[in-house]
Amino acid sequence: MTEFQMADIIPALPEIFLAGVGLLLVLVAAYGGESVTNARRVTQLAMAGIAITLLLVLNGDQVLSSAFGGMFSADAFANYMKVLVLLGTFAALGMSMRSAGDDDINKPEFALLVLLALVGMMLMISADNLMALYMGVELQSLPLYVVAAMRTNSLRSSEAGLKYFLLGALSSGLLLYGASLVYGVAGTTDFDGIAAAIAGKDLPAVFIIGMVFMISGLAFKVSAAPFHMWTPDVYEGSPTLVTALFAIAPKVAAIAMLMRVTYGAFGGIADQWQQVLVALSVASMVIGALGAIMQTDIKRMMAYSSIAHMGYALAGLAAGTVAGATGVMIYMTGYVFMGAGSFAIILLMRRDGVEATKILDLKGLSRTHPPLAIGLLVMMFSMAGIPPLAGFFGKWYVFLAAVEAGLIPLAVIGVVMSVIGAFYYLRIIKLMYFDDTDTPLDEGIPMANRVVLGASVAVILLFFAGLGSLLGAADTAAVALITAR
Repeated sequence: MTEFQMADIIPALPEIFLAGVGLLLVLVAAYGGESVTNARRVTQLAMAGIAITLLLVLNGDQVLSSAFGGMFSADAFANYMKVLVLLGTFAALGMSMRSAGDDDINKPEFALLVLLALVGMMLMISADNLMALYMGVELQSLPLYVVAAMRTNSLRSSEAGLKYFLLGALSSGLLLYGASLVYGVAGTTDFDGIAAAIAGKDLPAVFIIGMVFMISGLAFKVSAAPFHMWTPDVYEGSPTLVTALFAIAPKVAAIAMLMRVTYGAFGGIADQWQQVLVALSVASMVIGALGAIMQTDIKRMMAYSSIAHMGYALAGLAAGTVAGATGVMIYMTGYVFMGAGSFAIILLMRRDGVEATKILDLKGLSRTHPPLAIGLLVMMFSMAGIPPLAGFFGKWYVFLAAVEAGLIPLAVIGVVMSVIGAFYYLRIIKLMYFDDTDTPLDEGIPMANRVVLGASVAVILLFFAGLGSLLGAADTAAVALITAR
């Protein structure tokens, strides 16, 4: 058994600090009661903890360092992805501080559960061992099961939480079974040890089966088809604020974990897992694009849109190269801001104080709420991949990596699905700018939503201006992931 050393604290300091804040907030939430004032206090403290954690990550060492006997890795790749996860969670918590009793989730335990899930996401990103990976997955998943069903007076919210729990347990079972087979062949749970054990050897079928089961379990976490069945129902049934959280931070953490497993533990057999990722990518792009066309609820449409987006990201990951990893990180950077900006507007879709989530509810938005219409226009154009917005550059780099890796049919399918997917994004723009409505949405834009939307629009519009620096950081992170071992 690996002994604990004081040197383990420095690489894992952001996670240790954030976990400490979470334990402190347990006491604040318990002694402060269920009042809205206490809920705001807990949320503000959680956001302050996230902000300090972000500073710790940004000031962390970019050189590969490990802790806890190599189970935890802190490097440029981990820092890059943790920044995205922290920003996404910070935005979601900021938008949660709204009117009293809103969505029946304005409770102290909401921010606390989100904070604990965030610790799990950060552990997922840095996990360099099968046991650490599973611990991070469960620490992220268990709090999210609860927040999905947090609207206690809604049958659909309870159903969403139950579906998320059951299918999440199934994915964990697949992941554990695959990990046990991999361990049985490699004789170690360390990613570096697994990579060394399989290097240059003829692998038995049981190892390949284990690898496929592990990737399938992780595919549940990123909502990749055909393991996407929970996503539309959970997105629709959960409170919109919870849906916003699901659509941003956990996807980034899961993609980062999948990159660690494939490029790290299975880096020497890319020709084996590449086939699996190509199939997942094609299925996700097709099902996501075609499924979104038929939706009438904007939350379900965003669910299928996220499935398609994960398919595009997997196209870059399937390349198995440094360029592919760089493309995925660029794509996920734009994805975080597109998701945050879109849900900053969707959260405001209310009529007479009641949530309105039908796509048709956006009719005439340009006349009644011009700033929201402009913001959503930018988000939809970016998601459709219109240049020179962030979404265009994300797709450009993942498809370019796929082409350079010889996966030309995959890139072609991705471009075709992007064109098809543009339909449902442009449909929203058409409703906002060319249709009229007799029942406009409620007035009022909370300050947090203004800030999140404004920041997201600015990043997406000016993405090209900082692309050089971003590419440099992403390329450094990709090299750290693949070669610094």
